[in-house]
Amino acid sequence: MRTLAIANMEVGSVWMRLVRVRGGAPSVFLMKPSAVSSSSKTTRTIRYKNHLSTFFPSSNPPPITFLSPVSPTRRPLSTATCSPQIPLATIEDYCSDAGGGDDINVLPKKGSRVLLKGMSFTELQQWVRSHGFRPGQALMLWKRLYGDDIWAHCTDELEVIIYCVGLNKDFKKMLSEHAEFRALSLKDILTSSDGTRKILFMLDDGLVIETVVIPCNRGRTTVCVSSQVGCAMNCQFCYTGRMGLKRHLTAAEIVEQAVFARRLLSSEVGSITNVVFMGMGEPLHKVENVIKAANIMVHEQGLHFSPRKVTVSTSGLVPQLKQFLNESNCALAVSLNATTDEVRNWIMPINRKYKLGLLIETLREELHFKNNYKVLFEYVMLAGVNDSFDDAKRLIGLVQGIPCKINLISFNPHCGSQFTPTTDEKMIEFRNILAGAGCTVFLRLSRGDDQMAACGQLGNPGAIQAPLLRVPEKFQTAINASI
Repeated sequence: MRTLAIANMEVGSVWMRLVRVRGGAPSVFLMKPSAVSSSSKTTRTIRYKNHLSTFFPSSNPPPITFLSPVSPTRRPLSTATCSPQIPLATIEDYCSDAGGGDDINVLPKKGSRVLLKGMSFTELQQWVRSHGFRPGQALMLWKRLYGDDIWAHCTDELEVIIYCVGLNKDFKKMLSEHAEFRALSLKDILTSSDGTRKILFMLDDGLVIETVVIPCNRGRTTVCVSSQVGCAMNCQFCYTGRMGLKRHLTAAEIVEQAVFARRLLSSEVGSITNVVFMGMGEPLHKVENVIKAANIMVHEQGLHFSPRKVTVSTSGLVPQLKQFLNESNCALAVSLNATTDEVRNWIMPINRKYKLGLLIETLREELHFKNNYKVLFEYVMLAGVNDSFDDAKRLIGLVQGIPCKINLISFNPHCGSQFTPTTDEKMIEFRNILAGAGCTVFLRLSRGDDQMAACGQLGNPGAIQAPLLRVPEKFQTAINASI
């Protein structure tokens, strides 16, 4: 069995795990799951930047050692727990593709079977045709997967009494032989005192993701889906960010979270009407998977969510943000959380790559071409860090000319957190300043925090965690007061 030696490292403005295949060549690489070919059991070729290193596992590997990498001369970001300096890969290596997820040119598979929920409706029609069946069978299958309160998980659930016309028997036999219905396995459901549910799903590789269902007494219930296992962005206020990135989720794994939520909880919480991509991960890090999943969710013959009620959040990956706005009609949320580069560089390291001014100007330009479209700005309020009245005034200036709404979000503490929440009174004062300037602004209080299901609390970092960045001197007092 191959053994991996692992060391913490900070990668520009993202965080990954540094690994070495035991018994291999004395090279260092950052593990990218999609770069590992499964066609060979004895050789693994891993891509590190633009180089290829081939490793030949040994049957008698040497003792475990932690890596002492050398080479590129590059200063690491300052951290609060700085160990020996480690050479850094640039953020470009990861914001484009950190491995995992779907290949958009290949049908999604689970073993030798095609994974049904990973296909768009057009792909499903083509696949059905390729097996010699009429496209009409594809539509009937699609409706049974996503529509009419069926949400089929196996061939036995395809036949229901509400349909006068059943599926072709040969077609069902073909499905049983060549198709896989499920991408996730249910592990547990935790219920918060306020009615919020946190669903834990097991993936095929043993990793766990979390999905949250948030009931609302106004007839709206929201499912918050994850797009990655962990996250590479290392936002300092986010528990998921402590995990680093393990892998992207496929479109099927994203879609099935919404399907499972409806299947499991619709009878308890009512119709699930909204989807937010605000669970584990940075959704636009693997933008193709997220766009595909969102398109499946809004298909009128399937789950049929309104595009305006499917919201994809981002920390500010500018190129992917532009791609999303050009290719999807779903709503966009931008996690802003600061009004200066100094603060955002610290609490959201992605800002060191895509500065606040670039992000705002890109939104201003792109939204100029979209009609009746408003972006949602999310602003997590951190006591003594980003909640001053001067911050409120700067925020007004930043969003000027951008059709938008603003959510002020109460910070949800977690283990190892450096921050404390802004008081309710100060949040209201902050809100009033924004509203007084004509901004559309809402207060979003915590839901599900007693089960670690609230915003910024998902995931399980484990023993090896992304580094905390060094606190700027001017904020030392506020942070020390919270510890």
